[in-house]
Amino acid sequence: MTIAVLITRPDPSGLELADQLRNRWGCGIEMIVSPVTEIVFLDELPDLEDSQSLIFTSQNGVVAFTRLSDRRDIPCYAVGPATSEHAKRAGFQVSQSNGDANMLIDHIVAHPPPGLMMHIRGAHVSMDIAQMLSDEGLRTHASVLYEQEKRALTSDAIAGLRRGTPVILPLYSPRSAKLVFNDVRPDAPLLIAAISENVAEIVPEGVAKRVLTATQPNAEAMLAAMDVLLEEAKRLEGTYRAQ
Repeated sequence: MTIAVLITRPDPSGLELADQLRNRWGCGIEMIVSPVTEIVFLDELPDLEDSQSLIFTSQNGVVAFTRLSDRRDIPCYAVGPATSEHAKRAGFQVSQSNGDANMLIDHIVAHPPPGLMMHIRGAHVSMDIAQMLSDEGLRTHASVLYEQEKRALTSDAIAGLRRGTPVILPLYSPRSAKLVFNDVRPDAPLLIAAISENVAEIVPEGVAKRVLTATQPNAEAMLAAMDVLLEEAKRLEGTYRAQ
């Protein structure tokens, strides 16, 4: 047995992350892909007649919208580089924030649109962005275009968490962190990369050898955090083998 990475992001994001890490680290690290949610797209598009701009806080939001509408003439705000790039490839004119939802709200308040905004989102969110922007005096509605349905950890994931070699666990949302630790109490030496302090706070006390919060709430900072944890995992692996 060797070091493993447990990836709990929904597909296709989970499979894409596994490929990124294989390319980044080479062979020798086991990738266990076990999404704890599944993205289920909905089929009802809201009335866009009065919407002057869209807000995307995930790539799933971009996909959900483009499945239902050919409109690309509505400018949009995007939460970070990955979502922004996805929206640009889809044909949108994008105003990009470079961080998390709070930074996106600050960006929109600093660069407000002339009229109504529509936040394209999933059923489960950690912040009510539409309400927060409305509280700032910016008319904003929300439209739920996808569900994030719960999925149980696979048998491979549970086995990985119960063995004696290090497991690196990247966590990208408070909900995914809750779902992981609702399913199993890990025995493996666990090294967690959390995308934000809000996510890090969900990790039960004493369950991990290390919880490292990314320096920025984005994909590149998460990869950098996992690089650090990989080196720690190698040192731990040597310790456990010596025992």
